[in-house]
Amino acid sequence: MNAVADRITPSITTMIKLDHSHVLAVFHRYRPETPPTRKRALVTNACLLIEIHAQLEEEIFYPALREVMSDAEEIDESEAEHARMRQIIGELRGMAGREGPTDEAAYDEKFFELMRLVMHHVADEETQLLPAAERLLRDQLGRLGMEMTKRRVELMKPHAAELAETTVRTFPAGAAAGAALLTAGAVAVGAMLLARSKRTAEDRMGRWRH
Repeated sequence: MNAVADRITPSITTMIKLDHSHVLAVFHRYRPETPPTRKRALVTNACLLIEIHAQLEEEIFYPALREVMSDAEEIDESEAEHARMRQIIGELRGMAGREGPTDEAAYDEKFFELMRLVMHHVADEETQLLPAAERLLRDQLGRLGMEMTKRRVELMKPHAAELAETTVRTFPAGAAAGAALLTAGAVAVGAMLLARSKRTAEDRMGRWRH
């Protein structure tokens, strides 16, 4: 079953790296001269992605890693960074209305603080925790990736419309339609991948029984 999961579902470490790349790409589109409504969309989009990613790690990745690591200090530090991210996200949400931030300079600095924290967090995970997982959880990466896919669908579903809307607002007009389709389809793609994984595994088990 692990071999089947590995072939049809991205490993959990691959999914985490993709999440990192997605959030960093949103960061790179934020500029002090960006219009206020787009600033709010970029921040809203990034914050939702960060919250979902952090919850996925805390529910699935970190517990699995704790079972095989003799020293959990790095995981403890990562969870503390997640808590600080959530605090900053709460502060950002209190600094902006529907049309954008009321104090753009303060909003910029607060979002840049979140950027710095996330970038530090990403660097630590990609140079320490992910290599450790690929070494110590080698036979479980596909199964954990499937668990993360299933849980991601559940966590994204209530926010799918908001993610699609904010994604549209973060891109120039010419790219907005494609971005909206991409984001709105993420939940559906995840659900399809999960269903296909289950069907493939069940089919293989059926053949093995015969």
